[in-house]
Amino acid sequence: MTRQIGSVVGGKDAPATTTYDSTNPAHITTVVARVGLADADTFAAACRTAKDAQKEWAKVPAPVRGRVIASIGRLVEENAETLAKLVTQEIGKPYAEALGEVREIVDTCDFFLGEGRRLYGQTVPSEMPDKNLFTFRNPIGVAAVITAGNFPVAVPSWYLIPALLCGNAVVWKPAEYAAASAHAFYQLIAASGLPEGVLNIVFADGKSTFEGLEKALNDGTVQKVGFTGSSEVGRKIGELTGRHLQSACLELGGKNPMVVMPDADLDLAVEGALFAGFGTAGQRCTSLGTVIVHEDVHDEFVRRFATAVKNARIGDPTEDVLAGPLLDQKFADRYEEFLTWIQPHHQVISGNIGRIAHTNPRHDFTGEDGLYYHPVVVDGVKPTDQLFLEETFGPIVGVTTFTTLDEAIELANLPGYGLSSSIYTTNPSSAFRFREGISAGMVSVNNSTSGAEAHLPFGGNGKSGNGSRQSGMWVLDQFTRWQAMNWDHSGRLQKAQMDVAEITPDLGFRL
Repeated sequence: MTRQIGSVVGGKDAPATTTYDSTNPAHITTVVARVGLADADTFAAACRTAKDAQKEWAKVPAPVRGRVIASIGRLVEENAETLAKLVTQEIGKPYAEALGEVREIVDTCDFFLGEGRRLYGQTVPSEMPDKNLFTFRNPIGVAAVITAGNFPVAVPSWYLIPALLCGNAVVWKPAEYAAASAHAFYQLIAASGLPEGVLNIVFADGKSTFEGLEKALNDGTVQKVGFTGSSEVGRKIGELTGRHLQSACLELGGKNPMVVMPDADLDLAVEGALFAGFGTAGQRCTSLGTVIVHEDVHDEFVRRFATAVKNARIGDPTEDVLAGPLLDQKFADRYEEFLTWIQPHHQVISGNIGRIAHTNPRHDFTGEDGLYYHPVVVDGVKPTDQLFLEETFGPIVGVTTFTTLDEAIELANLPGYGLSSSIYTTNPSSAFRFREGISAGMVSVNNSTSGAEAHLPFGGNGKSGNGSRQSGMWVLDQFTRWQAMNWDHSGRLQKAQMDVAEITPDLGFRL
């Protein structure tokens, strides 16, 4: 029986105005869930509900809120295989990767459960006697969180867990094409004992979500917006929140470079490029965009990389494969457009391109009725090419060359994104020079562009984001506001910068 799911506001089912079928991209005729989509008014109403619930949730001591986060982690851990299988079924992510994604929720909870006892402020010395200065972290209020579906449960946890821990309420709008996975995660959070209305889940299309968010911002019921998605939509979210004097937490796209130095371990570099470029079928914001390889090792690297890609197994995501299908039909359509960016001066070194089918098989795999595509490596990419400059969300990687490290860094920064990056070298000097010069918020040395751990800051600059960071203690600045307090117990008015004792030095003293 097909799942029937919909929005939940204040612990109660919310009305839907239309439906959306979330299908299995490995078998596009299989409906995983029929999703009831809400309208803009429902989204705005959810924000009002969250505002009312947040006041009481903020009164719960932070260490107690931390115990709720601990319960969420244990619930996810106990249901890990079921949730991972649903992720695989709904978005086609290989099961091993889906298990890793679910594990990331657990890691995030394990980190933040302790932060409930470490939402530290400071005691600050005053410049005047009989006066004390303090700082406190206060919750922001209501966070509206809008997430993509390529990581349907892990990335949302980066927002939801710290936001809830800090005493905020949340309205969460997941991607429609990953609605079943998101709803399952919501159910696990709800089972933790979280009070009704503190977390609300609203399924809606993009237009209704934007209109609802605009209504909520006008009503003053949202104090923070978190968005994971494209740079194009991120700009619109940033403009909207800016009009309300808010700074959104934006985690956007990437054109992530990998520099291969002449002293690199080429086998290791190929392994990293293969996973970074084609894991999750190249549908990560941190996926490899362009390999920038030194001219002295270009030919050998390309030979090994082409062999690895040709031998990589693409297929049923429930099996041991490098990649399964694309996430959804709209991403397949967009990827078809990216393939038109391949120009006559390019050389496809990886074999077939396009959708895998009986007429275009990959080894003995014909794709059945899934959204499977051949992984593509394009050599000879130039810095002026669209393929070099723009994000390509899907299994396609470009290759270009450089002569000096300074040139490599310039090429790596040229597209204007700044999310993730990687360098393969055995020279520490090269690694640190790359780190200093690269604009990316994340740098890997002898590792793929997609590597991230739950206790490190995650986020980008330029077209990849507005400098906000998720994960680790750094995300606390997204979901709390600093409050300063001064307490004068001198019994008189002491004026800062004015009533300050002077100690006069003898600046003319000489030995």
